[in-house]
Amino acid sequence: MVTLAQLAEWVGGRVVGDDQLRIAALAPLDQAGPGTITFLANPKYLPALRTTRASAVIIDKPLERADLAYLVCDNPYLAFAKVLTRLHVRPPAPLGVLPGASLAPTAELGEQVTVHPGAVIGERVRLGDGCLIHPNVVLYADVQIGPGCVLHAGVVIREGCRLGARVIVGPNAVIGNDGFGFAPEDGGYYKIPQVGIVEIGDDVEIGACACIDRATFGVTRVGRGCKIDNLVQIGHNVTVGEDTVMAAQAGVAGSTRVGRHCTFGGQSGTAGHIRVGDNLTLAGRGGIVGNIAGDQVVSGVPAIPHRDWLKASAAFAQLPQMRRELADLRRQLAALQQGLTVSDK
Repeated sequence: MVTLAQLAEWVGGRVVGDDQLRIAALAPLDQAGPGTITFLANPKYLPALRTTRASAVIIDKPLERADLAYLVCDNPYLAFAKVLTRLHVRPPAPLGVLPGASLAPTAELGEQVTVHPGAVIGERVRLGDGCLIHPNVVLYADVQIGPGCVLHAGVVIREGCRLGARVIVGPNAVIGNDGFGFAPEDGGYYKIPQVGIVEIGDDVEIGACACIDRATFGVTRVGRGCKIDNLVQIGHNVTVGEDTVMAAQAGVAGSTRVGRHCTFGGQSGTAGHIRVGDNLTLAGRGGIVGNIAGDQVVSGVPAIPHRDWLKASAAFAQLPQMRRELADLRRQLAALQQGLTVSDK
């Protein structure tokens, strides 16, 4: 248990009410009880706040319920995430290399690591301090893993790839598989060797079953702080800028450069060999087919400014009626033209 004052220091907020109130857990508005703290980040949940049984609430400004204490923060949603971490996340104790793990004799492991049964650590792998390797992870030769990384069950990282510090990789993700490169030959295809690697920056999170392909030459790079959702595909020789977010089933084709702090909606994607500017948001199912400037929100295929897409999508439902009206107008125009021609004679 911690006091409300301690939580306020943790999140950079201030307390309105009893700052020595002891908090044991964080809970949703409708499930909270005495000794818990809840949060309100969306005004539509205000009615639930009036009936919650929580002892305290994380909020952007105090309300009139005198029986509640308030942890007031500029960003309640961020404060909620930090309080949830403080109260409910317990890092597991390091266990070392457990029986059933396979460790190459040339592998180098840092301090306080855990390698679970079924994991395979290849030749010359370097594993940083505090890493957690779950069952059936496979690290090919010469892989480098920075400190504090967590690789969940079934992750495969192929030869030579490098992860920075505090990277989290979800179950069955594959980093460094061959890029999709083939040269046409006599009606078939000749495989182009993929001899590059993948580099993942610090504090990146990669979701379950995501795939990030190794470069043909050089490096496929995912920048610091990126968040890659489940089932995302990043092609060979792609560069993804820092703090970019990609939702599930997004895809980036080979040799594309994505800028910093971009957002890709679900099932969106890009063509290959293009440039995407910084701070661009691509809506779900949108497609970028050519170079595009940053600092804008785009939608559709090919992607256009979001407001233009809204107008176009509103008109789309009216196209059948507009087509009929256009046909009527053409018939009327033809009749008028015929009448004018007869009168001239």
